[in-house]
Amino acid sequence: MAYQRIRQPKLSDVIEQELERLIVEGTLAPGQQLPPERELAKQFDVSRPSVREAIQRLEAKRLLTRRQGGGTFVSESIWKSFSDPLLNLLSSHSETQLDLLESRHAMEGISAYFAALRGTEEDFTRIQACQEKIHGAQDKGDIEAESAAVMAFLVALTEAAHNVVLLHIVRSLAPLLEQNVLENLKLLHRRKDVVEKVSIHRANIVDAIVSGQPEQAREMSHSHLAYIEETLLDLTKEESRRERSLRRIQQGR
Repeated sequence: MAYQRIRQPKLSDVIEQELERLIVEGTLAPGQQLPPERELAKQFDVSRPSVREAIQRLEAKRLLTRRQGGGTFVSESIWKSFSDPLLNLLSSHSETQLDLLESRHAMEGISAYFAALRGTEEDFTRIQACQEKIHGAQDKGDIEAESAAVMAFLVALTEAAHNVVLLHIVRSLAPLLEQNVLENLKLLHRRKDVVEKVSIHRANIVDAIVSGQPEQAREMSHSHLAYIEETLLDLTKEESRRERSLRRIQQGR
């Protein structure tokens, strides 16, 4: 019987694969700077030339990019599945905002489900920290800070689901999601009771996740978004009636 020779993988190949894994799972995020070659070599317990060779190959794959005098970074275009013109076009249409809210049912519902099923204590701590930041921004009346905190909460929720495809989808939609959250909050803050109810819904989602109840977490997520959608439609109609009344008053002068 003839045996094939077992070839040992090159160290640079192993480093390349490890860095790719960190990028795929989201541990290394777009725009994030890598440690210097010296530090990476120390962490991997290899020589600097092996690290340099791995980085050069990842640059060729356009996963990493070097900035002159500024180090090596994860490419910011990795999760850009939408072109800037398309993102701008979609974000400027009100119909798209409702379509995106409907799409969030699928993304956030499944994220909440798997977060409750697979989430770690570290994931739960991150989610709860995001929840506290949302409350802090609400107390200050800072809608933009609240919007950023809600977006961080959604990303933390997706990370806790431990599904890299889902994470990549959410990151690629981040510009649209951020715009959607901000525009929604501007309307929702017209009613204090609505903001309080939305906070209660979010707390119920977190409680279901932390207590390991996936079905409950998904149901709470759907109820949360359905309430937001219904309220936004109501507020939009209310705004339309107000504008109509103002036009009539001005016409009568």
